Amino acid sequence: MRRIGASPRARGSVSGQNCPDIFELSDGNFAIIGTDATTALDAELPSDASRAAYERIVVVTRETLVRAKADIPDD
Repeated sequence: MRRIGASPRARGSVSGQNCPDIFELSDGNFAIIGTDATTALDAELPSDASRAAYERIVVVTRETLVRAKADIPDD
């Protein structure tokens, strides 16, 4: 697997730990480290969105996703 976007340290984390991160897995899926906001945001999902009981709503900073944009494949 590989990191998508800049590392936490490159985004300004002094310790480089406990920060949002995005990884591309060997099967082409993505793993995201972020803040679990399921409880706070579940009721805010639009009517055409849903999640399984085993799924969580995860929040990453805008900077994390914007800095990853260039590394996300188009297909």
